Amino acid sequence: MSAAMNESVIITCALTGAGDTVSRSPHVPVTPEQIAASAVEAAGAGAAVVHIHVRDPETGAPARDPRLYREVVERIRETGTDVVVNLTAGMGGDLVLDADQPLEKGPLDGTDLVGGLDRLPHVEELLPDICTLDCGSLNFGDNLYISTPEMLRKGARRIQELGVRPELEIFDTGQLWFAKQLLDEGLLDSPTVFQLCMGIPWGAPADPGVLQSMVNFLPSGAQWASFALGRMQMPWVAQSILLGGNVRVGLEDNLYLSRGVKATNGQLVERAVRITESLGASVASADEARERLGLRPRV
Repeated sequence: MSAAMNESVIITCALTGAGDTVSRSPHVPVTPEQIAASAVEAAGAGAAVVHIHVRDPETGAPARDPRLYREVVERIRETGTDVVVNLTAGMGGDLVLDADQPLEKGPLDGTDLVGGLDRLPHVEELLPDICTLDCGSLNFGDNLYISTPEMLRKGARRIQELGVRPELEIFDTGQLWFAKQLLDEGLLDSPTVFQLCMGIPWGAPADPGVLQSMVNFLPSGAQWASFALGRMQMPWVAQSILLGGNVRVGLEDNLYLSRGVKATNGQLVERAVRITESLGASVASADEARERLGLRPRV
């Protein structure tokens, strides 16, 4: 693919994620009300897309309860905020095993593993603009994330039937290879939308050369964005734009605005807007994002 700089940048804000971050920053939204308010804040700061996980309102732990997703989406829509809604469909892939006796002890606490279709009930109900499809299994830190080829085929087929655009989450090069296989099998519609996820242990490292090689391997006509974790989040905004891509920021991936200064989602988006405009690019609106990503017009 062309490595020409992107002149009109779609900014996604990943609002809360599923990581153990709630105790590390008071700004990480937990309740549906807080997540929706953070989405509105991010959109007001310049995000065209908000990427949404939900959490248990009492504990802050990651959750996949459709009722929580429904409340978040309804609250966003009630405000009239013009933003593209991107719901995660990656929850339900966590497998925790004993390193010495994995078969004898079986899955340990922290496991939340269901089939590909069982990760989609909130998508089936709410029909968001976008939902994610995590394109392979991975050593995700000290545990395993499981997304087998057949799980992915079933999930991609169902998402296609629903008319929702999958955002293909790519954590390593083999996952990009398999995503292209899904396209060859007719399980993805054009334009394909890729999120290149860098710096997650132990996937693709946040290395510019690795990103360049992944961009070179994308299918023709793909729309893509990338992000990197922690202190690399803002440098990666520039890196992605210069290679022709869109960007993602937000508290799912990084808690800090600068050393020792905790950020809000809105502040992270504002910083991404400044970087984008400093490079001479413009920030895409939600309607522009819908057109480029092949989404339904806003109702």
